[in-house]
Amino acid sequence: MTKYPVSKIILFLSFFISFAANAQYYDSTHIAQKEQERKAEEAEDSFWKKTFFGGGLGLSFGNPTYVDVSPILGYRINEKVHAGVGVNYQYYEYDYGSYRFSTNIYGGSVFGRYYIKKDFFTHGEIEYLNLAAYNNIEKRIGVTSVLVGGGYIQRFSDYSGIVAMVLYNLTQNEYSPYASPLIIRLGVNIGL
Repeated sequence: MTKYPVSKIILFLSFFISFAANAQYYDSTHIAQKEQERKAEEAEDSFWKKTFFGGGLGLSFGNPTYVDVSPILGYRINEKVHAGVGVNYQYYEYDYGSYRFSTNIYGGSVFGRYYIKKDFFTHGEIEYLNLAAYNNIEKRIGVTSVLVGGGYIQRFSDYSGIVAMVLYNLTQNEYSPYASPLIIRLGVNIGL
């Protein structure tokens, strides 16, 4: 019978224990890493599920010609509070025979909505527009409008629908692009 020296047995046991510990460490590290990846994917998925886009589009051709493109991107902070940003572009053209007038208006906005009930909400918005102003000479100026009001969304899915709003311009002045302080908007929101 061969006798194994104690050092060889200790070496063998050390190697075996080390290998088993490494395998267990690898296994727990791998599981933790997979769990982290799953949570990151869930958070990213959750972010996009709370995001919506949409806006309005207005067209009128002839005399006058009017084009309005107003996309928005929003986020549902919770079921009652939504916030977002928008970009605005408007083009006007009038032809008065010997006189032709055209202008471009562009800018952006930030908005917030609070849903009183599932389909009814209050709306607040700060909008900044750059437009042409005329006081004997043409110059471009910036006009800030504070718009408040409410709206209704006719849903065609949980997070998408047609939006109608009635807003009031609290800062209506001679350079405002709105003919009246009362503004009616129609648009669409599409939830992702």
